[in-house]
Amino acid sequence: MNELDELVTAVRTALSRWLDSRDAASPATSEDERAFADTILSRLLTDMAGTRMRQGRPPLTEDAEQQLRRDVFDRLFGVGPLQRYVDDPNLSDIHVRGHDNVVLKLRDGTKKRGRPIAGSDAELVELIRWIGARQGRTPRRFDEASPELNLRLPNGARFHAVMSVSSRPHISVRLHNFEWSHLGELRRLGMIDQALAEFLSAAVKARFNIVVGGGTGAGKTTFLRALLNEVPATERIITVEDDLELGLDRFADRHHDFEVLEARPANLEGAGAITMDDLVRMALRMDPDRVIVGEARGGEVLSMLLAMTQGNDGSMCTIHASSTREMFDRLAQYASMSEQHYSAEFAYRLVANAVDFVVHLGRAADGTRVVSSVREVAAADPRHVISNEVFAPRFDGRAVPAGVAFTDATTARLDAAGFAFHLLDKPDGWWDQ
Repeated sequence: MNELDELVTAVRTALSRWLDSRDAASPATSEDERAFADTILSRLLTDMAGTRMRQGRPPLTEDAEQQLRRDVFDRLFGVGPLQRYVDDPNLSDIHVRGHDNVVLKLRDGTKKRGRPIAGSDAELVELIRWIGARQGRTPRRFDEASPELNLRLPNGARFHAVMSVSSRPHISVRLHNFEWSHLGELRRLGMIDQALAEFLSAAVKARFNIVVGGGTGAGKTTFLRALLNEVPATERIITVEDDLELGLDRFADRHHDFEVLEARPANLEGAGAITMDDLVRMALRMDPDRVIVGEARGGEVLSMLLAMTQGNDGSMCTIHASSTREMFDRLAQYASMSEQHYSAEFAYRLVANAVDFVVHLGRAADGTRVVSSVREVAAADPRHVISNEVFAPRFDGRAVPAGVAFTDATTARLDAAGFAFHLLDKPDGWWDQ
């Protein structure tokens, strides 16, 4: 056993005994645990320095000791050797295939190789099992019978791992940048221009129902979070997610009254599952001003659309789609997947009655994530949703005013919310301002 393993074992043992000895009426907080572990670790490092001296070995340098201290804390309270990547603000994704193949995706879209996070595939599996037992809201198994692990890390990152069904143990981590959670910041990053920023802010304040679409990695969750941060603090928000990613608790200055609901898979006996559809129905019983579905991709769409037509104006969701037109077809398809098996005509009419705007995210010619299109819903026929593209992609893929007038009812609501319509008078948009 090396020095790191010895320190981790010793601190973990002392911490477990200390926790067992505490009064159940005053449980230790995470800060208490870290403070106790730090005290014990300092004593152990002092003892280690003495042992090294007696053995004639050189003492650790200050940098080496600090690195050892960080490694111990990563093992005790983080995700072990993976923690150094989870903490890197320049990364958006981490992909691990086997112990020796680590690929890091930067926020600018480029990729680079990372250092291995385990000594063998078996050690990697043990690391994943330990993460499943310690890092989720509840302990989760990872073995031959349960070869998939899906959870949220304490910093909000989404952690996913598989074994047995993959060629080697595999980890995918999606890292969120909660600083990119306001329309002003998205404008600075080049995702929207001034006209779009002010239009979207007014649309949220006017309580329009909005669906955000795009491909994998388009930034749908980040964009939805920015829209949510335009909701007045007085409104009650209930979010429904497969995996908790929106993180409303990180914006206490903007949201005082909210609750987050997370789906739950069945246990090994096949019982106890809580589906997204279950959660949407729960949300409607919690007196929401707005119901937000993180990503709609099944029968829960019907409950969400019905909620949008029954007084929960200002509700929002995301959906996987390659264009604004495809978003309507996806919504209708998912609505018809419900147990009631409604006709396509009913599904399209429901979508048209429920949704006010769809916003599509894509990539500009230079690779930047951008809003590429916005459509206002006007009506429906038996097989289509009739819409007006009010913002359309220009030559480089960025959305600009399409020269199409909003309906009279929409114009009145946007005007009441303070939208400056003169911003639409610039055909090429305000991207370069």
